[in-house]
Amino acid sequence: MGQETSEKIARLEREIEELEKENERLRRLLEEALRSAKRQAAPFSRRGPKAHPQKPGRKAGSQYGRRCRRPIPRSVDEVIDVPLPGQCPYCGGGVQEEEIVSQYQTEIPEPRVERIEFRIPVGCCRHCHRRVQGRPPRQTSDAIGSAASQLGPRAVALATQLNKGLGLPYGKTAAVLEEAFGLRVSRGGLCQAMARVAHKAEPTYEVLVVWWMWAFSTSQVTVYSILPGRGFEPAAVVLGADFAGFLVRDGWSVYRQFCRASTKPAWPICYDAAGR
Repeated sequence: MGQETSEKIARLEREIEELEKENERLRRLLEEALRSAKRQAAPFSRRGPKAHPQKPGRKAGSQYGRRCRRPIPRSVDEVIDVPLPGQCPYCGGGVQEEEIVSQYQTEIPEPRVERIEFRIPVGCCRHCHRRVQGRPPRQTSDAIGSAASQLGPRAVALATQLNKGLGLPYGKTAAVLEEAFGLRVSRGGLCQAMARVAHKAEPTYEVLVVWWMWAFSTSQVTVYSILPGRGFEPAAVVLGADFAGFLVRDGWSVYRQFCRASTKPAWPICYDAAGR
């Protein structure tokens, strides 16, 4: 074995040793970071206290932070005159009035269930002899007979918001309606009511799905545009067909039609509504 080969082997052994030390150091740092993430907050933290900890609570002066308070209502629905106590609650002495101050309280009115009876006239067409019945705008269903008891539009709207908007299951939605308003409704009743809501909203949904929301983002601004379709023409409405900047994209073929654009990972970032 020549001297040059021996020196090369020795150099590689030193590099291996250094890499093993670095690997061990990084392994210890990783384990420490994982342990720190699982530790509880003080006083159970194992980390040492800071040398110069800041005082807890709000800071005085310019470091106090943003000051917020509940705004005074623009309108008042009820004014309550509060009587002054007849005697001092501390010593029992007489009390003399000096001024009147105001406090404002924003409250939810006492909920109640409104029960409405619709007296519906039923008739027969003189021409086709089909059955005809009246229906005012406040009715949510034409059902009568065994299904004559229905939920009103405001109750259905609230239930829909709780279930679809806030993600509450049918059982918890029914619990909120009963506990807050005394309105008892079954899970099946809610499901049927929301099916009717979906049926009424279907024409609007069919119109909305014709359009496509594009999002064009840079490090400083994001532009949203609702356009008919997801082809090259809608994208070029915002970027321009001759866009020559950096375009971050996936394999969607439309983006390849920006022939002058560079595909390096820089701005602007171009996505469609599906995240493409």
